[in-house]
Amino acid sequence: MSNKSIISTENAPAAIGPYSQAVKAGDTVYLSGQIPLDPATMEMVTESFEAQAVRVFENLKAVAEAAGGSLNDCVKLTILLTDLGNFAAVNEIMSRYFTAPYPARAAYAVKALPKGADVEVEGVMYLG
Repeated sequence: MSNKSIISTENAPAAIGPYSQAVKAGDTVYLSGQIPLDPATMEMVTESFEAQAVRVFENLKAVAEAAGGSLNDCVKLTILLTDLGNFAAVNEIMSRYFTAPYPARAAYAVKALPKGADVEVEGVMYLG
């Protein structure tokens, strides 16, 4: 695909596996899942669930901006939580980063996430 490009920024954590921070295909950007890694240190944020979720959305925001858009260009998010008891908290934190109309979204409880994270979020942006 000739209109495919890899998005990378130092303002978000480097990939910890064989994947890109994001891939742009035409006007669509696929944002890889972000966990609460501090991009400067590559250490996990662990103070609280809120601190983890804020770091995740900050990481997503940095990748979205590196792709030439913003979080409000997201059309779909997937949120992975190790404890659905944090569902209300993630909703409140997400509302700090998005304005209506909100993207489509799914949230799932999972047994575990990389590096012991409590939350991971991935997204799809449309820049057309």
